[in-house]
Amino acid sequence: MVPHLAARWRHFRGADASLSERSAWAESLVHLAEDLVAAGRGNVEMIVECAATLDEADRPADPRLIDVVLVGQHPDDRRLSVQLVELKRWSTVTRAERATAELVHVPGMGRKKHPALQLREYYEAFTGGRGPLSGLDFECGGFAYLHNATDASVRPLVDVDAPTGAYAAVYTNDRREQLIADLRKHFADEGGASAAEILLQNMGLRNTPLLDAMIRSRGEDTVFTLRGRQKKVADRILDTAAKVLPDAQRPALLPDERRVVFLVTGGAGTGKSAIGLQIKAELEAGGHTVKYASGSRAFNGAVQEHVGYGDREFRESFTYFSNFVTPPDPPLDVLICDEAHRLRERSTNRFWKPEQQGTKPQVDELLDASRLTVFFLDEGQTVRPNEVGTVELIRDAARRRDATLLEYELREQFRCGGSDAYIRWVRAVLGVTDEEPEQWTPDGLMHVEVADSPEELERIIRTEALAGASARLVAGYCWPWTKPIGKERRLEPDVRIGDWHRPWNADSDAFCEDGAPPCRIWAVHEKGLDQIGCVYTAQGLEWDWCGVIMGEDMVRRDGRWVFRRGRERKDPETGVKRVAVPGSFDPKVKAGSVDEEEFSRLVRHAYHVLMTRASRATVLYSTDEETRNYLKDMVGEVQVHGLRPTWESLPEEARVPHMPRPSRGRRSRRRRQSPGPNASDLHLF
Repeated sequence: MVPHLAARWRHFRGADASLSERSAWAESLVHLAEDLVAAGRGNVEMIVECAATLDEADRPADPRLIDVVLVGQHPDDRRLSVQLVELKRWSTVTRAERATAELVHVPGMGRKKHPALQLREYYEAFTGGRGPLSGLDFECGGFAYLHNATDASVRPLVDVDAPTGAYAAVYTNDRREQLIADLRKHFADEGGASAAEILLQNMGLRNTPLLDAMIRSRGEDTVFTLRGRQKKVADRILDTAAKVLPDAQRPALLPDERRVVFLVTGGAGTGKSAIGLQIKAELEAGGHTVKYASGSRAFNGAVQEHVGYGDREFRESFTYFSNFVTPPDPPLDVLICDEAHRLRERSTNRFWKPEQQGTKPQVDELLDASRLTVFFLDEGQTVRPNEVGTVELIRDAARRRDATLLEYELREQFRCGGSDAYIRWVRAVLGVTDEEPEQWTPDGLMHVEVADSPEELERIIRTEALAGASARLVAGYCWPWTKPIGKERRLEPDVRIGDWHRPWNADSDAFCEDGAPPCRIWAVHEKGLDQIGCVYTAQGLEWDWCGVIMGEDMVRRDGRWVFRRGRERKDPETGVKRVAVPGSFDPKVKAGSVDEEEFSRLVRHAYHVLMTRASRATVLYSTDEETRNYLKDMVGEVQVHGLRPTWESLPEEARVPHMPRPSRGRRSRRRRQSPGPNASDLHLF
């Protein structure tokens, strides 16, 4: 527990947790947990080092962190019951001032406030209009717990003139029996997980999946809850747009010719798409012309066909990088470029006429298309050799156009259950970073396990999908890929592991036999579970559970990764291509196009993408026994302890089924007045 807490502390605070902080976690948290168990309230959830409000932007260097928030149900009326806890390891306290007990002296630490004064501030923030209890039916109180102390040794804290209030109780070792009795009064003996889920959702810590949030918004202004750095970036973009872009209500005497480029970098799951889709909604509502471009066919297809079903205007606002060979006239106000790491050197297409092909760098075409351009980029997700999107490429292009370049980095992790530890583990295991891989330590945020066979892998994923979770099977590109066969458009089961055979997702723009969906909506269609996806149909999307098949293109040998290219043969009876030599069959990384070093980098990146598509659990399987054993060593023995996030084990409030796509027909849109001079005051909730 302590190493995990320390890693989270460093990630969010930017510095190592002190030895005293670590000691406090190891000692005080355990004491409190033991008392909860002794009270018969072991089901009560403990949220550790919890921020007092949703947005601590006004005090980023010193957020109000509550040692522990206890969450459960009240025993009388089953309302949400919350106790804010300050854990102190003080063993002796004396008065600092004779007239009051609000200030005390702690040996070795000097003057300190009475813990109740801290708790009062937390209580007011936690229960106030911006706090996580706002809008909920709750009981909230607080107490300080000094398990090392006796009443006599900390007399000023418990004397008659000590601060009072719902948050001002003080317990010492002498008062342990009273604490146990009061815990029973505050909390029922069941329902803790459900209560915590309600609170976490209200705190915005349970992300709504991207496509679900868009469907739920029905095209209105509000799409996502942006937090922390996400919100700062979105506000800055909106503020800049208000200053630079023309206002239809108040035309400028002289047009503003400035061009601005935003470059936002961040790893998988840091909320880049959430920011892009939110500012798109806000800017459109303000009357601006906006397009959302991507290099991902899967992402665009899912948005257009699943979210924008039947809404032509909405669908046409999503496009591809290659659609700006001829710049729009007049230029767009804003062009949002998601997954900019997938930029190509030129905009070309084998079906275009020569005069339609791009003649200059694709990044230049995008900058020519709009007044304000926003790039979202993660260099760690480049999976094709012709993808040239880098930070330096965009910097150079902005300099050539004398555009103002504003750069931001996103660090907070929202995918994979918000588990930074899991993201680091994946990168280390795959060798994407130089960090030495260590055995996975379960953190309660993300679950990972290794299946012994493809049958077991599919059983786990199908069980969760049938129960109500979103789930998909994906694989490395290690088998030939057959196009739909015949008039019935039959899918050949190309992915073959022993007696287990499954087809790839359809290489088709139309539905195939048995309702198999086209590739662009494989990720969101209910029939998609019957096929295997790859990196090109999964990138940019997510599911609750993801089963990942590692093939023979990346295998473990003598303590290192070995990367292999495959060779195919044609079946003499059917004419279908099969595996002759196991390895990679990805035509984008064939020997003639990339050298061995680049090949290994792209294969690593592909598995990095596949292994970071889940929001609750990743189940791994390798077709190679030695690799499978290595993965088992890295995952370790799966200690379930109720943390395996099966649909069945989740509290009811956490079982959020995915939204069906909207019915056909034009959705109503609210068009808002231009943001005007107060755009910097816009808040995205």
